[in-house]
Amino acid sequence: MSTFGTLFKVTTYGESHCKSVGCIVDGVPPNMSLAEEDIQPQLTRRRPGQSKLTTQRNEKDRVQIQSGTEFGKTLGTPIGMIVLNQDQRPKDYNEMDKYPRPSHADYTYVEKYGIKASSGGGRASARETIGRVAAGAIAEKFLHQVNNVEIVAFVSGVGKCQLDRSSQNPEFMELLQNITRDQVDAADPIRCPIPDKADEMTKIVERYKADEDSIGGIVTCVVRNVPVGLGEPAFDKLEALLAHAMLSIPATKGFEIGSGFAGTEIPGSQHNDPFVLKGDRLGTTTNNSGGIQGGISNGESIYFSVAFKSPATISKPQDTASYEGAEGILAAKGRHDPNVVPRAIPIVEAMTALTLADAYLIQKARESTFGVVH
Repeated sequence: MSTFGTLFKVTTYGESHCKSVGCIVDGVPPNMSLAEEDIQPQLTRRRPGQSKLTTQRNEKDRVQIQSGTEFGKTLGTPIGMIVLNQDQRPKDYNEMDKYPRPSHADYTYVEKYGIKASSGGGRASARETIGRVAAGAIAEKFLHQVNNVEIVAFVSGVGKCQLDRSSQNPEFMELLQNITRDQVDAADPIRCPIPDKADEMTKIVERYKADEDSIGGIVTCVVRNVPVGLGEPAFDKLEALLAHAMLSIPATKGFEIGSGFAGTEIPGSQHNDPFVLKGDRLGTTTNNSGGIQGGISNGESIYFSVAFKSPATISKPQDTASYEGAEGILAAKGRHDPNVVPRAIPIVEAMTALTLADAYLIQKARESTFGVVH
């Protein structure tokens, strides 16, 4: 489906080569200051053509608010946003009408719907994420106003070049507590905040790009100042909702939170997070849990990592078969990312914000009944 969320929800629309892409955002509280300038920075961070490591499709991705605001304030009604597609090249996809791209969605879309967009990736294109990022910018502004929530994502791995993301690594845990978006963006073009690793990652992507190939990577995200109590056991635990959100992003293949898979190697006596008084609430001295216990946020920073596969559309010739089953070779044309993680940063942040804004409204609805019933 194309709708995400329960109370704070977004419906995205559009394909890679249609006239426009965008979204409808419902559930935004009324009387919040909102202008296109609040939304554009994240779209600019996501846009193609911003560096030598991204697709050279030249889209400005300028957002226009169509409804739901007046005189710079939200009305509480659905907010419609639109971004025009301006640099489509359908002719680059002629060969792909005959051959489905290996590991892309061409074949599965045809089998599911009996038809697919004739050029581009259709709804499987990263252009679909524009609506998510626009909606996420609104959700993020809301979260910042209600609890000073901070969401920062960064590249923590490309190919075999990886940061040590262990919850037992004090340097990594310190990075999570202090990293800013300005620091991430200063690490252009790869958006890894560790300089020597950033240089190595950049060279890896350049090498695969020169070979008409692609390579995958990992995005880590941290959320600070999270309210206690978000998440709905048992089936809508907060980490489950975040996993759902992240794995809905194109090209994702994995998700881990807190200590993740490495946590299976840590004894309980070392993995348990001891409680301690922090101001007017309990906190923990360590954070192997990743800010969530029992599916509910505990007030500590939430952090998780998302794995993105190597992009499927590459110019290197590949053995494949036509839709009719005849053997053939496909060397895809068009302009495509050799690695998606630098541009995935604002998408991960957006889906995080949408998940948390929805969970926040749900929890506040529950709290409104406290003391009412007897």
